Amino acid sequence: MICFVCKHGEVKDSTTTVTLERGKTTLVIKEVPARVCVNCGEAYFEPDVTDAMLDILNVAVEAGVQVEVRAYPAVLVS
Repeated sequence: MICFVCKHGEVKDSTTTVTLERGKTTLVIKEVPARVCVNCGEAYFEPDVTDAMLDILNVAVEAGVQVEVRAYPAVLVS
């Protein structure tokens, strides 16, 4: 697949780091599975990965976290 953003790079299976912010919470998730452009670095995520990241963010927000770094997959505590 060719990258939709730069129109030049090939997209390959890899991992990336994602930073999410909501309100006063900043969450950095490392080693997130993605398809990443070798030219520009744009990352594309499967829907289940996106859902998991949002679940992790929701838990962090509810816990009152200000800044946190986690590895994917982070264990969700209900």
